[in-house]
This record gives sequence, structure tokens and C-alpha cells, in this order.
Amino acid sequence: MTGVSGWEMPVQFSGIRQEHQAVRQSAGAFDISHMGKFVLTGPDVIAQLQLLVPSDLSKLSEGKAQYTVLLNEKGGIIDDLIVYHQGQKEG
Repeated sequence: MTGVSGWEMPVQFSGIRQEHQAVRQSAGAFDISHMGKFVLTGPDVIAQLQLLVPSDLSKLSEGKAQYTVLLNEKGGIIDDLIVYHQGQKEG
């Protein structure tokens, strides 16, 4: 267990190898409730976000998601993230 924002969060249960094999052979779940969410809008939001990630976001169609990483100014990885294309907001 480890502390995350005042809560205890499990990091491992039985061990990394056993958990890896269990997910490969069956399924796994990951609680993302402790993670942040940002909603970005605007006419050039994909182009602007593209400057921060190495994945080609132009291929991301509405209703789909892309697992990628957030880069720092030197191209190093800050953290991983998932970009969801929720479509254009009207009005």
C-alpha cells in the first residue's frame, strides 16, 4: 500500500510477476478515480495538444481514445495519459 492524496492505495497484492501473468492470462482492472481529468476545447485543440505528445492525434476519430505520454520541453516523459476524442462541442 502507498499513500495517494491522503488515501491508501494498493500497489501490489501478490507480487508483480504473479499479477502480470494473471492479467496476461485473464483480465485486470485499474482504478483511475484518483487521476485528474482535463477537458480541452477550441478550434486548434488537437494541433496544440499534438505539441505535447509523441502520438499522432490526427488519426484519433470521434469516440476513440489514444494511450500516450506527456512530454517535457526536452522530449522526456512526464507521465502517461489517455486522450479521448469526444467530438466537437456545438454552440
